[in-house]
Amino acid sequence: MFDWNDIRHFLAVARTGSTLGAARELGVNQTTCARRIEALEAALGQRLFDRTRTGRTLTDAGRNLLPAAEAVEQAALAFDSAAASHGRKIAGTVRVTTTEVVANLWLSPALADFRRLYPDIRVELISGDRFLDLMKGEADVAIRSTGRPTEAGCVIRKLSTIAWAVYCSRDYAERRGAPRGIEDLSNHVVVGGADDLAFLPALQWLFRMAPTAEIHTRSNSLMNLFYSVRAGLGVAPLPVTLAESDSTMVRCSEVIPELESAVWLIAPEHLRDIPHVRAFMDFVAPYMAATRPQSGLEAL
Repeated sequence: MFDWNDIRHFLAVARTGSTLGAARELGVNQTTCARRIEALEAALGQRLFDRTRTGRTLTDAGRNLLPAAEAVEQAALAFDSAAASHGRKIAGTVRVTTTEVVANLWLSPALADFRRLYPDIRVELISGDRFLDLMKGEADVAIRSTGRPTEAGCVIRKLSTIAWAVYCSRDYAERRGAPRGIEDLSNHVVVGGADDLAFLPALQWLFRMAPTAEIHTRSNSLMNLFYSVRAGLGVAPLPVTLAESDSTMVRCSEVIPELESAVWLIAPEHLRDIPHVRAFMDFVAPYMAATRPQSGLEAL
């Protein structure tokens, strides 16, 4: 089985008469184009082009293979057209509920790629810490960073894991010094939780580790906790990906294994096969897997 990209480069060189012309046509550099041709020739065990002073000309083997290469090109174009047509036929609105962290760091950027694939699907993103009731129709799909969901009548898929560590701001570190480890937390000011955030496992862990620490500020959402730490108001555990998206944050501990949690995709069983909902669900997991190494999402 040959790489379609190699065949594409073969066709471009055959049509333009040089690797330079082909590179311009394909939007790549000339070295990449030449390498693709060499790879195809090695795979075939045949020379496809003769080099001349003005560029490259097809050998007999190259001329014999040209019609087959053009047929592959037509098949690829037909496949692409059919896929695009299929995407255009799927339409509807998907209401997605998730936390502000997941929405801002990952899901919003992902929606640009999703829209290119499915231009007629509209996504309504509802971000916040309140759990919406999927079975009552408050949302169609949820992406939640919690323990394993137990909602009856729903399909559940694990997307990724969240790693946590302790952070302070650069300003705080310059004023008071950064904690020298978990055992030093009691000697620092920490940011506490208010309302539902007070029950966040990471904050409950913090107060077990630092029972005598000063508390001057409390936050009632994870994003506000992040911004409070960023403003120099104290020290707190935060998701690694969230904290390290900001260069002013200082990590004060290793990743804390006992705080690791997961990100889950949840949807009611009766919606899973609705085309526009299924399209979104099928897009989410592989997109996250593909972007994780570049974005640091192995930690979120």
